Amino acid sequence: MLTINVYLKIALIIVSMILGIWLTAAFGVWYGLWFIIISLGLLASYLLLGTVNSAAKFVQVSDFEGAEERLKLTLSPKLLYVTNRAIYYIMQGSIAMNKKDNALAEDLFQKALALKLPTDNEKAMVLLQLANINAMKNKWTAAKIYLNDAKKLKVSEGQIKEQIQQFDKAFSNRGQAKAAATMGRKGYRQMGGGGKRRRPKMR
Repeated sequence: MLTINVYLKIALIIVSMILGIWLTAAFGVWYGLWFIIISLGLLASYLLLGTVNSAAKFVQVSDFEGAEERLKLTLSPKLLYVTNRAIYYIMQGSIAMNKKDNALAEDLFQKALALKLPTDNEKAMVLLQLANINAMKNKWTAAKIYLNDAKKLKVSEGQIKEQIQQFDKAFSNRGQAKAAATMGRKGYRQMGGGGKRRRPKMR
């Protein structure tokens, strides 16, 4: 897919509009009309697509600062095409996670989840992030629900499949550890630990 550098696109919008207006005023509508149409088309593209595609390149190399600066050039996420808006919130959520702002990250991932995500891969990724955030807050029931939702999806990306398996394994190990601790406490009580000892009868 052909993408235009965001700075070049903004420059083309401004130049085309100015040129179109000048030609229209100087020589008539037909001379400047095409430049105005080009300018409006580029403007619509900028408003509907934002800077999500160019910001994604920064995210891919873990340059979250660069991604954040590029996303700031999006005029308004509310104007974005719904799929791009979802990806915008995912990237902003990842940036918030990188800054250790889990509350903001959770809010952004929830916004993304409520929108139309391109594939089950993106949806599973968001669910795993929400599961991870809730696990860090010791909200294990909520984390398990998000994980189970992710496991139901048709994930095609190997890395995400592996992350689901690792998360599921971590939950299993946690359950085994809790069960072992519970059995240990029961065994300790059965052996007489933790209770009052009877004094031997005095003769």
